[in-house]
Amino acid sequence: MSVLLIAALWLGLAWDDSPGPIGRHTALVSMTGVIEADGDVDALQVSEALRAAFEAPDAVGVLLRMNSPGGSPVQSGIIYDEIRRLKAIYPDKPLVAVVEDVAASGGYYVAAAADTIYVNQASIVGSIGVRLDGFGLTEAMKKLGIERRLLTAGTNKAMLDPFLPQDPKHQLATQQMLDDVHQQFISAVQAGRKDRLKSDPDVLSGMVYTGTRGIELGLADGLGSVASVARDVIKAEEIIDYSHQLSVAERVAKRFGAATGETLLRAMRPGGVGSTPIW
Repeated sequence: MSVLLIAALWLGLAWDDSPGPIGRHTALVSMTGVIEADGDVDALQVSEALRAAFEAPDAVGVLLRMNSPGGSPVQSGIIYDEIRRLKAIYPDKPLVAVVEDVAASGGYYVAAAADTIYVNQASIVGSIGVRLDGFGLTEAMKKLGIERRLLTAGTNKAMLDPFLPQDPKHQLATQQMLDDVHQQFISAVQAGRKDRLKSDPDVLSGMVYTGTRGIELGLADGLGSVASVARDVIKAEEIIDYSHQLSVAERVAKRFGAATGETLLRAMRPGGVGSTPIW
């Protein structure tokens, strides 16, 4: 049975049986999950899917299906920049974002690069802000009689250490860093939404809104679903998915656990188990 499973996995890696796109269609790219390197939404994988979608000669438009609460500002920024670059190369191909459950924080950052944004009445959009979580244990350490011993080379190397009292200098520096990232976020949203964005100060404060309220505030352009936008906005009812697809081996790894999946993948590499160091 194990031999058959490994053979099936190998065939799954080597053979792509997905049909090539034929005829006029809407190119779909999905973003589902947290935006992070090597995570559910990885900038490299999304960018590759977007390039394939824009380059497809029979794709008359690209539909970005959004279900993301946000994540890394760097990964979000990479996807945003790639969308802007591709739109400049292919000005006749619209890119429309469709928010299903949520496009918040970094998810909305990406959506803002689209030509238009469509939502459901109950979608969650916005959260244009930045946060950094931490904790302090100094009082607990005093009660338990714990002494903190720390050596550093560099006067600011222990910045934000939870076992040390908060330094006002470090707090100010951290706040400035968050403000810088927030301003990048604001600039990206303003560049994407332009004069559609209402001047309400709460819009850029980290507040979240329903899809209906988001339309009123200029965070979105109208109500719609993947099917209705492909049919009525892009005008190509047939949809072909260009999203990154997990290989058979990756699906097995997710189903049976990372450890088991990694062992199988290593066994399938030339040289067998142990040919690649695992740290």
